Amino acid sequence: MERVAVFIDYENAHRGGHGRFGGVGEPKYETVIDPLKIAKRILEKRRSGGDLAGVHVYRGRPLPMFQPEATSANDLLAAAWEADGVNVVRRDLRYVVEDDGSWRAEEKGIDVALAIGAVESAMNGDFDTAVVFSNDTDQLPTLELLFHKLQPRVEIACWSTAKPLWFPEGLRSTPPRRLPFCHFLDEQDFISCRDTRGTGGL
Repeated sequence: MERVAVFIDYENAHRGGHGRFGGVGEPKYETVIDPLKIAKRILEKRRSGGDLAGVHVYRGRPLPMFQPEATSANDLLAAAWEADGVNVVRRDLRYVVEDDGSWRAEEKGIDVALAIGAVESAMNGDFDTAVVFSNDTDQLPTLELLFHKLQPRVEIACWSTAKPLWFPEGLRSTPPRRLPFCHFLDEQDFISCRDTRGTGGL
């Protein structure tokens, strides 16, 4: 049976799903998604099926000095996901403090961490097929390396109506080639993959 590993850019997937399918006025912390459910949903959509060889989720972590409640919720969810067997990779958010004392949080290094994790796992032979769930174009070089230089099969996933990470050279060809193969998840998938084990998180 084909071994399938799923790599999820959590914030990208969460924000995208919330923006498309979250209810009007519904806070983002109430539309948290479960990485394991997402991965299983993708596996169900694959014509050839497969065995889930690993679920890897990449996410920023708030700092308690700025966001104590969000930090607690983020930590609780990470522990719950790890108990499910998910490989959780988090990097502390960077906070930019303005002169008036206000601040904004930014993710740093998540796209690089996902890229390294996917390539390292491929080189170790941990899976036969990698599915990358992200709309971040920074992941295109990762997908191209996996697809053209390494052995595993490569697929992508995104929410319906989103722009998939298809290779630009394929789209420019005549006729266009839409590669890698994309799994589109819809509103029902989003609802089915909700995670209610934590509140107050990003």
